[in-house]
Amino acid sequence: MSIGLRLDLRQTQQLVMTPQLQQAIRLLAMSNVEVTEFVEQELEKNPLLVIEDSESQSAPAPPENPAPPMSSEGAPRATDRATDDHGLMSQTFDTGGENLVDASPSDGPVPAGLGMDHIATRGSGPVPDYTDTMAAPTNLAGHLRAQLGQMPGADTAPAQIARYLLEDLDEHGYLRTGIEEIAATLGAELPDVQAGLCRLQSCDPTGVGARNLPECFALQLAERDRLDPLMQSLLDNLNLIARGELRQLQQRCGADDDDFADMLSELRTLDPRPCSALGAVEPETLIPDILLKRTSWGGFTVELNPDTLPRVLIDRDYRATLNSGGCTETRQFLSECNASASWLIKSLDQRARTILRVATEIVRRQERFFTEGVAGLQPMTLKEVAEAIDMHESTASRVTSNKYIATQQGIVELKSFFTNAVGGSGGDGQGGASAAAVRHRIKALVADEAETGVLSDDAIVTALHSEGIDIARRTVAKYRKSLNIPSSVDRRRQLSVASKR
Repeated sequence: MSIGLRLDLRQTQQLVMTPQLQQAIRLLAMSNVEVTEFVEQELEKNPLLVIEDSESQSAPAPPENPAPPMSSEGAPRATDRATDDHGLMSQTFDTGGENLVDASPSDGPVPAGLGMDHIATRGSGPVPDYTDTMAAPTNLAGHLRAQLGQMPGADTAPAQIARYLLEDLDEHGYLRTGIEEIAATLGAELPDVQAGLCRLQSCDPTGVGARNLPECFALQLAERDRLDPLMQSLLDNLNLIARGELRQLQQRCGADDDDFADMLSELRTLDPRPCSALGAVEPETLIPDILLKRTSWGGFTVELNPDTLPRVLIDRDYRATLNSGGCTETRQFLSECNASASWLIKSLDQRARTILRVATEIVRRQERFFTEGVAGLQPMTLKEVAEAIDMHESTASRVTSNKYIATQQGIVELKSFFTNAVGGSGGDGQGGASAAAVRHRIKALVADEAETGVLSDDAIVTALHSEGIDIARRTVAKYRKSLNIPSSVDRRRQLSVASKR
């Protein structure tokens, strides 16, 4: 067998993911807040990049004949500034709705992070910043640590274990780890761990350090001197209350009618989450990436949120200064920085245009949602939107990830507009409602049961059939469980218990 060398010529095609292309793809999947953080990192690495803010005096002057905003009617005109930033701070697309109720021209976009709450303050002057007068939230761990530090015997083993246990509490103050496991982890004696737990449970608020709901209630009742054998028996059978089996619970407690009624009344005064106020974390403000507002003729306008988009510019004066007297290495470095900055600006421009295209198509298809709410949500898939705007499905998926739009229904994630269809009365899936709309309707039917009586899953199916929604009983049961709605038997027991109170 002989081994020889041979020269072959082959022609193949492959996609090369350059660093610039990878950067553009990552930018597309980022939210506006994440893009701002990314741009700030680029500013530290590239001396030619600058951010123009609203108060900047060094920004280039606008052209004498500025270009109109970009809309769905035509392509944008180039301006002097469009070569330096992504130029889409106020550029919009108009959906051109024809069947919508005309809105006042004064209706503007929803402010970022405020939903529609600003409507109540319109025309009443500037809204004061009440956060300046609010006290700083107290941390649960800090609150407990201060109390443990004031107790005698701070150097003992139970005291040290108590300080360890407080770090293992959840946001509601419960200890979810067993004391045997904690003893094994710390290499401590079980009585010392139990003593440390008792030390922690003696802190305020009462109920902290409980390992379950009955123990939390027991700590609160013990403080009130109400933890007698009958009440302890009630706590040991709390699951019967959830199932509405009060008669069986009364028999297990061995209490007469009056005592049992008093015990239930006492139980309702207890707090199942006594540490929630201290353990609560201040929620982050959800800032929308896209704003939706009404036009004067009743349509919709979609635009990017200008408050969260960084306006990136190239400092040409600084580049010219360094380039004029720099050495070869300096000029090469500036050339690389200039190419990187130009690509970043181009990527931001393309990202903004892509987001507007996808958001506009979503608004056009889900027009009823913005006037009727969830009940008007139409079946829509990601593939349908991508094909409508001649875009790859993966690109549309990246655009809708981590993106939110401010509407009259609140701030909504773009992903939530995509929902499967539930077949219509014809059984072909055409003309049916979206799965989200059906779940909303099931929730509304159950909410009205106090007046119409408890509905079984079969009754809900019949009600939906009368509205033209062809749906199976198992689908109703699945949607009901996803909404955390109990079965009709459990709901009937709950109504019976509520009527006796």
